[in-house]
Order: sequence, then structure tokens, then C-alpha cells
Amino acid sequence: MRLAFKHILLAAALAVLAGCVSAPSQGPKREAASPAFTEAHQLAQADARGNAARIDALLTSVDDAALSRLTTALAANDPLYPYAGTAMLRRGLAPPHAFDRGWNFEGRAAAAQDGYRPPSKVAVLLPLSGSLSGAAKPVRDGFLAGYYAETRQRPTVTFYDSAGSVGGAYQKAVSEGADYVVGPLDRDQVSALFAQGNLPVPVLALNRGNRVPPPGSVSFSLAPEDEGIAAAEYLFDQGARNVLVLTGPDDTLRRTSAAFREYLQARGGKVIDHLTLGAADALGAQLAAAVAKGPIDAIYFAAHGGQAAAAMPAIAAQPALANARRVGASQIATGAEPAQMRLLDGIVFPSESLGNRPIPGMPDNPGALTPTAAGAAGRLFAFGFDAWLITAYLERLALAPQDPVRGATGNLQLDGFGNVLRTPAWSVMRGGVAMPLGGR
Repeated sequence: MRLAFKHILLAAALAVLAGCVSAPSQGPKREAASPAFTEAHQLAQADARGNAARIDALLTSVDDAALSRLTTALAANDPLYPYAGTAMLRRGLAPPHAFDRGWNFEGRAAAAQDGYRPPSKVAVLLPLSGSLSGAAKPVRDGFLAGYYAETRQRPTVTFYDSAGSVGGAYQKAVSEGADYVVGPLDRDQVSALFAQGNLPVPVLALNRGNRVPPPGSVSFSLAPEDEGIAAAEYLFDQGARNVLVLTGPDDTLRRTSAAFREYLQARGGKVIDHLTLGAADALGAQLAAAVAKGPIDAIYFAAHGGQAAAAMPAIAAQPALANARRVGASQIATGAEPAQMRLLDGIVFPSESLGNRPIPGMPDNPGALTPTAAGAAGRLFAFGFDAWLITAYLERLALAPQDPVRGATGNLQLDGFGNVLRTPAWSVMRGGVAMPLGGR
């Protein structure tokens, strides 16, 4: 009897163990999953590219702890991982592993301890003539500033004029032995080059086209959408959930504003109202109507400095807005007279690291050395400087996405699709002058 009873217990135990072994484990653990993450995972498995917008929206709604935990449970080749890892990067979280983007660094010399591993022969495609040549000059000079600041072994660099045919410039560079190509700068040319699919020599495009970079290639841009997302994430991190958005009339500011609003709302915030800055006499009534809709934690100025300054008297007339946080687009520091700038005190805005913190190899005030680094051109100069850093530290960026490269435009990281993400430095207006936030 005892023997029979033991056999029954043993059979029951084996049945339980067999059930545990045979249960398949796919994706994140059931007990740890969130409905939004689970839906995003299903959409990615079905058609990641076709469902990209919905996947991004779902992941944006997942809280930090769940996003980190569930992304860590994904394999590097899971179709959701590029999206989930990118969502982590946007929040300042560290993805668990590198993105599988077809990288190949075998032709480069061994990496230095800090990750410096440049190619051997670099071709830079820039519009050295034509309508975009004015923008190309500070980019070129910034690239060369970074290049000559490096004292270790450097690649040879050759510049090619891409003002005509970018395909022709690329083919000429490849035929002359380039093993890495930087450029082009024009958005349509980037799209045309990436439309070719797998490229024989990888590219660091200096704009974001309408296609994902081919395997091994990278896109780097100062996209207004990225700035809007960064501002929304900053406000969300500061606890601001109910935001009034004021937008200037030009296309770049509208793109920044639209990205800000979309991301904030996907994160669980609320846009109380969205007003286009124009006639100052109408703004007072519009602000009064906005205040009546509910409490406002913050005001976001997707506007130039002059436009924001003109709105300040109407804003000051609304007591309910007195304690609202104030965050602006980078353009807030431009387009205003010195007397108007004082009206902008307290507005926090994203800015280049150049001037906010020491950048290795970069003089404290490069604008004093060359006009292409002064004024509005300084942003493009910093952009060119960072293009050199990406060229030289691409392996580190690709294989250690959690380890940013400190650049002149911000901290640089690679997302899951071959795009460079910038975490900007932040400045604040004090006494009519832009100052590093926190006194950095």
C-alpha cells in the first residue's frame, strides 16, 4: 500500500515537472507583462515596419520600470527590441544589449581604450558649391576642428562636392578607396542614397531621409522632432503633466511643437491648449480661455525669442500661469532684441554642449577663431565636430549604446534604427543671457 502511494506521488511530481518543461516561453514573462507592451510585441512580430507608429505609441505609454524589465527579457534579434531599446534611450535608460545593425569594423585598426577606432580613408560629401554651400562651410570646419584636435593616428580625409549628383560623388569616393563616407547634407540626397539599399561603403548621413539607414550606415541630424521629444521628456521628468503649448508660425517650429505634443500625450501628459503666436491683442483672450480648461503645470514655447517676448505681457496678466514651468525650443535664444531677452528669464531650453561644458579638443570660444563657429553658424560647427566624433567612435556607439559619447551638440547615442540620438545640454535665460542650467 505504501509502495503504491509512493508511486502515485512520484507520478504526480513528474507530471508537474513535465508541464513546467513543456510550457514554451515566448517574449516577456506573462506575470511581468503590461497590456501595452504585449500588444507592441505582437504587432512587431506581425509587421514591425508597418506597425511602427502604433508600436512607438504603445511603448511610450509604458512606465520606466516595466519598460526596462520587459525590454531586458527580449532577445537582441527580437523584432520589438529596436523599438523598445530606442524608447529606453529617449528616457535616459540603458538598453540591455547592442542593436543588431550589421556592423563591420574588421577593416579598422584596433580600438584604443576609450573606444577610438577611426576608419582608414574618409570621404566627406558636402555641397561645397550651390545654395547649400553656406551651411556646408561651418559643418566642414567643425569636422576639421575635431579631426585636427585628435593627436593619435588619423585617417586621410578627402572632400567631394555633392551639389550635383550625390550618386556620382559617392561612386567617385568609393572608386578612390574610401572605406567610410560622411554626408550628404541635403535631405533628398540622403533619401536617394539610402534608396540604393546595401551600400558597398557605409555612410554617416548628415540628415535624416525618408528611409531607415541601410545596415552598417548611420543618420545624424538636428531634427526638430528630436528636440520636441527631448523637451517633452524633460518636462515629464520634472513632474509637469498639464502643458500649454505656444507655437511660432514657421515650419520648423510647427514640427517641433507637433512632436512635443504627440510624445507628451503618449507619455500620459495632457496638452491643455495649443495656441499659435500671432496677433498679440488676441492672445489675452486665448490664454484666459486656456486657463479656464484646467490647471497648467508648464508652458512650452516652440517659438523664437521675439515671438515669446511679445507674448509675455499677456502671460503675466494670467495669475494662474505665474508658477508654471517654462520650457522653450532652442530658437528661444534667437530673434529678440537685447531688451526683449530679459522678458524670457526663467525659460529652460535645449542647447549645444558647446559653451555649456568643456569639450575635449574644442576651444572654449571657437567663434573667436573662425566666423563659421560664431552666432547661428555655431550650431552647424558643433554638428560637424560631432560628425567627426561619430566617425571615430562608431564602434563604441554601435556596440555599447548605454555609453554615450560626449559631443558638442550633446551626448550622442545610436538608436535601434541607425539614427544618432542627442541628449541635449540644457540652458536657462538669466538676466537676458543664456546660462548653463545648474551652473555647469
